[in-house]
Amino acid sequence: MITVWAPDGVGEIREGDDVAAVFLAALAGTGRLLHDGDVVAVTSKVVSKAEGRARVSTRDVELPGQTRRVVARRGPTTIVRNLLGLTMAAAGIDGSNVAAGTVLLLPEDPDASARRIRATVLERTGANVGVVVTDTAGRAWRDGQTDLAIGAAGITVLQSFAGRFDAHGNPLLVTAPAVADEIASAAELAQGKLGSRPFAVVRGRADLVLPAGDDGTGAGTLVRPEGADLFGYGAREAVVRALAGRPEDRAPFGAPATVDEMAEAVTTVTGAAATTDGDALVVTGDTAALRALAFAFGWTLTTESGGLARLCPPTP
Repeated sequence: MITVWAPDGVGEIREGDDVAAVFLAALAGTGRLLHDGDVVAVTSKVVSKAEGRARVSTRDVELPGQTRRVVARRGPTTIVRNLLGLTMAAAGIDGSNVAAGTVLLLPEDPDASARRIRATVLERTGANVGVVVTDTAGRAWRDGQTDLAIGAAGITVLQSFAGRFDAHGNPLLVTAPAVADEIASAAELAQGKLGSRPFAVVRGRADLVLPAGDDGTGAGTLVRPEGADLFGYGAREAVVRALAGRPEDRAPFGAPATVDEMAEAVTTVTGAAATTDGDALVVTGDTAALRALAFAFGWTLTTESGGLARLCPPTP
């Protein structure tokens, strides 16, 4: 059985506050004790406040400083890959539940923050717990938001079932629950958004908590590397980046396509079938369109006489 509770009565967090001490004081008010194997969830907001991540509300100034690259823009909404590698609206900069005229940046190193909280809890209570630092994010193709883990310590963040079999004997090839994210979402159900309950204790998954002294990989390992995601740009932005063809924009398009994938795309764009010439494809069509297509698929284009274009795969 899994149980989740969130202590009430947590006051305003200020720069320099000891987050673990604030949590333990709130927990003491509940009359409950921590057990080995519990997981403590703490919102990134209180961590950011304690670590002095508040800034004057100049979103247009702060956003570039927290951004690796823009993923998509739609009206006033900007989705970016931020300095932590997370893909979030406005780089995770938050203007809610803070003083007027200020915004909060995410913690600079949420995994390190989680490690400090875990070590302090162990020192002061003797309980070996896991710690998850949570934040709220939207999901592609789904309305609404849910909490996920942006920092973690002492907990398995991803379980792999690859190589195992289900009850019907079917092999599990890519099943890998992001259990740290699931714990973050479960914790948010108890915390709520407006109840001044930034901490929660999740009990019942002690199997995920690592031995004392082993902080694990952290939540940073849940972030896919650049180019490994199938949706590196928004639909409009992908078109613009492919047409512009700047080398620094290529990585989010991912690994180069196979010759069959490239040939199918050429036919879709030009209406004509490409012919093979060794590893290359030869086709007649609009050079600008073919160059953008080659860029997006990780190939290169050279033109030949007679209006023929030659598409070449990357060299090893």
